[in-house]
Amino acid sequence: MNRKKPIVHELRNGLKVLMKPTHSAPLVSVWCWYKVGSSDERPGITGVSHWLEHMLFKGTKKYSKEEMKSLVEKRGGYWNGYTWIDQTTYFETLPKDHLDFALELESERMAYSLIDRREFDSERTVILAELRGGENNPESLLDREVTAATFQAHGYHWPTIGWEEDVKRITHDEMLGHYERWYNPSNATLVVAGDFDPGATLRKVRKHFGRIPKGMKRPQERTVEAPQLGEKRVTVEGSGTTSYYHAAFRAPAVSDPRFYALVVLDAVLGGAKGISLWSSGSEATKSSPLNQALVEKRLATAARSFTVPTRDPYLYYFTVTLAHGVTTDRVEKSLFRLLNRAAAKAPTKRELEKAKNQIRAAHVFQSDSVTEVAHNLGYFETIDSYEFLDTFLDRVQAVTAEEVRALAETLFVSKNRTVGIYAPEKVRRGRRA
Repeated sequence: MNRKKPIVHELRNGLKVLMKPTHSAPLVSVWCWYKVGSSDERPGITGVSHWLEHMLFKGTKKYSKEEMKSLVEKRGGYWNGYTWIDQTTYFETLPKDHLDFALELESERMAYSLIDRREFDSERTVILAELRGGENNPESLLDREVTAATFQAHGYHWPTIGWEEDVKRITHDEMLGHYERWYNPSNATLVVAGDFDPGATLRKVRKHFGRIPKGMKRPQERTVEAPQLGEKRVTVEGSGTTSYYHAAFRAPAVSDPRFYALVVLDAVLGGAKGISLWSSGSEATKSSPLNQALVEKRLATAARSFTVPTRDPYLYYFTVTLAHGVTTDRVEKSLFRLLNRAAAKAPTKRELEKAKNQIRAAHVFQSDSVTEVAHNLGYFETIDSYEFLDTFLDRVQAVTAEEVRALAETLFVSKNRTVGIYAPEKVRRGRRA
């Protein structure tokens, strides 16, 4: 893993540029990050950030939507983007000779996207279908309801895709206003990683981005969620034959010094997944206490724990897919027994060392390609600072067993948790019989 610090530059219009040369392969990855996610929205226009992300693949003044896609693919590259609670981003990874094209494409996307009204109307149908598809997925639906119950005041309350009624009514003018407010150099970070010359690349960045007006940064102030006063419980009834159980605990933000103990705690309980947003779906490792307590004892067919780095305090999540015929009460008792043990007893020296070794390995694997290197730099810059990565492994290594236990004791209390249960219709009917 290349631990050399990135080259940092800021254009006069406020665009922050992070460059990480690495010559392991003749590739470059260009990411443009915007400090706007679903939590920066307001009631009435929830989901507009995600919808706008879709729209910015549909053409600019210079390139039609067909040309955008074909020109990337013809150059042997791939591209994508995503929206989450704290950020929106777009990227291209392609052979190094086409770096200038990728920079031009992102500058066009920032300043000259068309957001055609007919495309806007058409995409509304796509977003609504995606939203309803999530409602047909029990785990996705339960996750949405648990998160909404946990956060009452903060923008983490609503899902990234938005509430259905908002998506139905958002206007074209509201989307244009969202684009004009947030998509500007002052609110963006451009990241380039791969095989390139920094001096020549900076000149190209100035050529493509330097004349774009400065714009407005994201305000630092956001509504602070008050401490939870007691346990919350959510039951979702739906179709199917499989029951699901979720337990979410309010957890520290990435800027909180306790975040490193949280990463270690999660590795101790469920096995390390790394700190990338992309790794949050990993199931608990077979040797982990979480897997042993639930899957090996045949209470569940799958179990996982995860936490992701966020700008503001978010959640430490446990999700369980129940085995056929097992009640949620049995699963809950087994899970809480495990968590209470973590709060009462610090991990052994061997457990702590194993967790830290797994974290180190996962972090190295997640820094293996130019795409991942560029992603991680931009992701942490949007929620805290790219410098988080410079000291992450050292800070993890410094975490003590008592710090892990003390955090578990703080987190795993009833008033800090929200429990969600998905009760399928056939299971409910069978129990009534």
